[in-house]
Amino acid sequence: MTISNAEIAKIFRKISFLLEIDSGKEDTKINRNANFKNRAYSRAADQIENLPISIASIYKENGLDGLLQIPSIGKAISSKIEEYLNTGKIDYYEALKLKYPIEIDDFLGLEGIGPKTIRAIIDTIPIRNLDDLEKLAKEEKLRTIRGFSEKKELNILNKIELYRKGGSRFLLGDIYPLVNQIEKYLTEHKSIVKTIVVGSYRRMKETVGDIDFLVVTKHPVNVIESFIRMPQVKEVLSQGTSKAFVKLNNGIDADLLVVPQESYGAASLYFTGSKEHGITLRKLAQARGYRLNEWGLFDNSTDYKLAGESESEIYGLLDLEWIPPEMRENHGEIEMAKKGSIRWINKINNIIDYEDLKGDLQVHSNKTDGQMSIDEMAYFARTVFGLDYIAITDHTKSLSIAGGLDEQQLLNQIIEIQEINDRIKLGDFFIEENRPKDRKSIQNFKVIEKKNTESSNIKIDKDFRILTAAEVNILKDGSLDISNNVLDKLDLVGAAIHSNFALPEDIQTKRLIDAARNPSVDIIFHPTGRIINKREGYPVNISKLLSVALETNTIIEIDAHYNRLDIRDEYIRMARENGVKLVIDSDAHHPIHYSFLKFGISQARRGWAERKDILNTSPVIDLLKNLK
Repeated sequence: MTISNAEIAKIFRKISFLLEIDSGKEDTKINRNANFKNRAYSRAADQIENLPISIASIYKENGLDGLLQIPSIGKAISSKIEEYLNTGKIDYYEALKLKYPIEIDDFLGLEGIGPKTIRAIIDTIPIRNLDDLEKLAKEEKLRTIRGFSEKKELNILNKIELYRKGGSRFLLGDIYPLVNQIEKYLTEHKSIVKTIVVGSYRRMKETVGDIDFLVVTKHPVNVIESFIRMPQVKEVLSQGTSKAFVKLNNGIDADLLVVPQESYGAASLYFTGSKEHGITLRKLAQARGYRLNEWGLFDNSTDYKLAGESESEIYGLLDLEWIPPEMRENHGEIEMAKKGSIRWINKINNIIDYEDLKGDLQVHSNKTDGQMSIDEMAYFARTVFGLDYIAITDHTKSLSIAGGLDEQQLLNQIIEIQEINDRIKLGDFFIEENRPKDRKSIQNFKVIEKKNTESSNIKIDKDFRILTAAEVNILKDGSLDISNNVLDKLDLVGAAIHSNFALPEDIQTKRLIDAARNPSVDIIFHPTGRIINKREGYPVNISKLLSVALETNTIIEIDAHYNRLDIRDEYIRMARENGVKLVIDSDAHHPIHYSFLKFGISQARRGWAERKDILNTSPVIDLLKNLK
């Protein structure tokens, strides 16, 4: 069985987790060393997860030397990768598991209940798994442990409930590369005529329960055999003459359904959903004396098949224009999409598309918690992802965990960025000699396809610009952690909440409103603070925030990182309908993260946002004119 990057990354996250438990409570030299090691494994896991190519193939081609070329992978970690690729286990990890016999999969990624909390519990009351922890909390025994309280106990119960609720669904961004890989395999299969991925994945929903593939072929048995033998398949759950159900290596279920050519459109429409969209379409069909199902659109009186090969054909016979998958949520799209409707035509012509973004306004460098330099983040933004500008928004001083910058460091960064921009204007920045060594691997990971932007196009490249900016921390009282006289020297300022998430809604809303009223703040970053499947975010009165944003000309961000997608699509619609301007940012901490912009765009499309609603669809000069 092929060993995946995700599999190795997960083991390193488990090692990091166990090392942090092992660090204990005392700040000794040994424990400081354990803390350093756990961060090293966590960084390595991040890098491995983000690799666009198989780490097994890197090792097969170049051995340990190839592994050592990966950022954050040193000799100790590369040797453990080699050990796992060759033996299927890591002795160091096995020893840590013996020391702390807990079911670590239960706790890994459990937001708000980290290794130090687990250590404090198991030092007093032995537990093995999440069920044990939940039982302790329900029996009100956690509050008896030193450092715990009734409030903390209830919070742990809430975290467990949220974790269990989200555990059956996978983040869109986590499965996106895998689905693309399988779709490519099926598309290139010599016996397959057509392939499409349907379900919530095609609608680009935030989370996906399973993956559904539809194919057209004259050789279904051959195709099904090829599907179940893919290296990504862990277990075959069921198979027949026209379908197969499997579990993939990462735990998600995948279904393959063979459909006839004449039913391809009907099947893709039916299985794409949403359920509510489909129900409304079937009611429309019934009102016209038709029957709509996954096989086609039929005349009830004659049972004659009217359509089925294409979605457009079916929509047309229902007197509708074709509706993009992201908008199929029964939120008024069917009523608006009447055939020939000028309102619908204008909407479809103007809705933001996947090539419309010109810049990214939340980008982090290695000056704080990013993984590459400002030069490298700019180079890849232009040459691989085709962006015209980026804003370097490193964190500020009160966010010490991210190495936040103080006033003087921000001023120094302004000078550094000005110097890089001068080099860009001279035309000697995007040249062959300046190519970072891992450009090829990042280019292979590209998600948003752009026209060729190679550096031979000097005129365009000389116009690329790096904006000076910051992601300023909003403090508990709504003030900022950097003085306005420094912020005013930046091209733009984003503000965000990073702490005190448990405050009541009125206080959280006031914090954001105070930041929006600050004349130096241009954008509110990830306004609700949610992490999908991990934390719901702090409570915010979005209506009040949007009202103040409109009044103060403050922009609201759509954070495109797939574990945030903050704000939700319904809030995007609310903002757009009230005239509040938006931006879509990747929250990039590595150049690969620019590819996440696609997920933010899909979120905006579900919110029916048009190009005019999203300010970073504009050239940089127009963008800056629209700031405070």
